Amino acid sequence: MFDLIIKNANLPDGRRGIDIGIAGGKITAIEKNLAAEAGEIIDATNRLVSPPFVDPHFHMDATLSLGLPRMNVSGTLLEGIALWGELRPTLTTEALVERALAYCDLAVAQGLLHIRTHVDTSDPKLVTVEAMLELKEKIAPYIDLQLVAFPQDGYYRAEDGVKSLERALDMGVDVVGGIPHFERTMADGAKSVEALCRIAAERGLPVDMHCDETDDPMSRHIETLAAETVRHGLQGRVAGSHLTSMHSMDNYYVSKLIPLMAEAEINAIPNPLINIMLQGRHDTFPKRRGMTRVRELLAAGINVAFGHDCVMDPWYSMGSGDMLEVAHMAVHVAQMSGVDDKRAIFDCITANSAKALGLEGYGLAVGNPANLVILQAEDVVEALRLKPTRLAVLREGRVIAKTAPKLTTLSLPGRPAEIDSGINPTGRPAF
Repeated sequence: MFDLIIKNANLPDGRRGIDIGIAGGKITAIEKNLAAEAGEIIDATNRLVSPPFVDPHFHMDATLSLGLPRMNVSGTLLEGIALWGELRPTLTTEALVERALAYCDLAVAQGLLHIRTHVDTSDPKLVTVEAMLELKEKIAPYIDLQLVAFPQDGYYRAEDGVKSLERALDMGVDVVGGIPHFERTMADGAKSVEALCRIAAERGLPVDMHCDETDDPMSRHIETLAAETVRHGLQGRVAGSHLTSMHSMDNYYVSKLIPLMAEAEINAIPNPLINIMLQGRHDTFPKRRGMTRVRELLAAGINVAFGHDCVMDPWYSMGSGDMLEVAHMAVHVAQMSGVDDKRAIFDCITANSAKALGLEGYGLAVGNPANLVILQAEDVVEALRLKPTRLAVLREGRVIAKTAPKLTTLSLPGRPAEIDSGINPTGRPAF
């Protein structure tokens, strides 16, 4: 006896027409033609059933603050940082939590159930940390939230930056962050990487640094991060986020750098939407787009996970909490249009991101929590093309969000009366 059976599901690995049995909040069977009784049956009608989406890089403390106290006129990274500095003294715990909860509602509707957010620790009052710790507790029943102590204004550059980050970790923040390229000098940047990795090793915490988010090919803090990862035995527990300077580095240096990153088991976290929006702003033409070398990193066996980074905040006025929108853009800007490319891109917002966050029990496997998303698409390739409706989102076997399928009624002579947007119009499998 199952609590729930999802019938006729297509899985991300290509299996089609599979039944998924769920009991006690866990997946207890994955097989064809599951002959059993269930308290509830959902017919997936040969739609894609995926594990939930995972966002390994976000700024929850800034989300939905667009227009406060003013708009980012230039649309640049540096004006966004300055604008956040204007807004920060006015922040309250209540307002931060309210905006973040509203975003989390959007996230759930999109099947996004795991998020790592960077929390600004530059203001010694640490209102942002208090708010995000409160948020983490509030949303625990439906979203797993990891917090990164992020010295937005620089670990050394900000007044009391060192003490504030340590206090944030003492308050219960999960991950050590940094922003070495925003320190006053390259030497201070390298020094901050060394200090922060040492703190992480001493506390037994992971590391996730904004690293080389710049067009400057000489910004090479990822090299220091890889070296310090090995020095402190942090392999597999360290992420380099953004890594946009790799877009501008010469190929010979990158041929040395990527093996160093692989040796250190660095998780690479590009943010396609934000990286192509903010980078290359000093270029005329040809204009660099800024996203790091995704194909080459994947080919070297490096775990690549895509982040959303921002939604309607001082840095990015767009966004919807949809990780498929992130992946859809990555297909284009990384020029990864092959079938195998697209399947790898889908992994970058699911399995790879789960690995970057160290999630346990993630994925479609017997014994794992029944955290699932049913999409109005037939397979992962179509999901990337369509960014389809999330028909149902399940958390531990319970449906926590439902959306009606997108159907269009036509009144055209000799043509179908209805179009289902999730059906491949070619009539052929996408892979």
